[in-house]
Parts: sequence; C-alpha cells; structure tokens
Amino acid sequence: MADAEQMEVDQPAAASDAPADSTNADAEPMASDGIDAPANKDGSGAKTHTGASAVRSIEGWIIIVLNVHEEASEEDLVDMFGEYGEIKNHHMNLDRRTGYVKGYALIEYPTVDEARAAVEGANGQKLLEQTIEVDYAFVRPPPTQGGGKAQANKGGKGGTRQRSRSPAMKDAVE
Repeated sequence: MADAEQMEVDQPAAASDAPADSTNADAEPMASDGIDAPANKDGSGAKTHTGASAVRSIEGWIIIVLNVHEEASEEDLVDMFGEYGEIKNHHMNLDRRTGYVKGYALIEYPTVDEARAAVEGANGQKLLEQTIEVDYAFVRPPPTQGGGKAQANKGGKGGTRQRSRSPAMKDAVE
C-alpha cells in the first residue's frame, strides 16, 4: 500500500498565516483556551441557571434533560428538542432490569445558539405529563469570592489531620 498511492494531508493554518488586515466584525471573541462559550455582545458567555459558565464538549454543545418520564422514548425527545435546532446526537440511559428510562437524557447540538434555545425554551416544559429540567451538561463553576484559591490549611492544629490512635498505640503509651 505504501508504494500504491500517497495520501495528502492538509496542515492546520497557523495564526501567523492569516492576513494582518483581515477583520471579521461578525466573529465572536473566544476565550484563551478555546473551549468556553463564545462571548455575547455584552461580554458574557452561555450561562446555566445557577450562573456557571457553559463549556463546549469536544464535538458540540451538550445539554442534560432531567426528570424524564420512565416511559419516554427517543422519538419523544427528538420531536420535542428538534424544534430548537439540529440534534447532532442524543442518548437515553435505560435501566437494565426494567428497560425503562433512568430519568435523564443527553442531547448534543452543533452550535451554542441551538443549545441555548433548547435550554431556555424547554426548561420547565411538560414531557408525558412530567415537568422536565434542562441545562448545560458541561460547565465551569462560577469564580469564588476572595481570589479563587482555596486555603491550604482548613483548620486543625498546624494543618495536620486529627486522628484517633490505634488501640495498639494507646497500650504502648500507657
């Protein structure tokens, strides 16, 4: 196979290969690591109901649907969430013993706008007479108050763990 044909591989374009004068006013700014939600016009990214920043998975934007009725089918989910955009992938875990849905489902959208529309539109809606909760599956927690890093010494004397002595050690000391 090596002497039969050569395979062409496109090399990724480096940042320096882009023309210096090219500006795209429609492009949304990305975070430095490239996996955060694109910033909105006001500078904030996609947020969960609790205020955490939504994070893109490797292939798309995944939302989690909670409180799914045990007799719901994949068709029910696709019908409901297909209204908000193209569903790239979906998954419902089933209980091995009963064959019923475990109560949650994961749905993947290719764009943040479709995922955001699904989170905002379907949260609190009824699916088979059961109210579902919808939010982003992958999130980065909101920044902590007080500078971020947790204190290394969380109590105790000098940062050491307080333990009880083993029965053999108590006898040796006495």
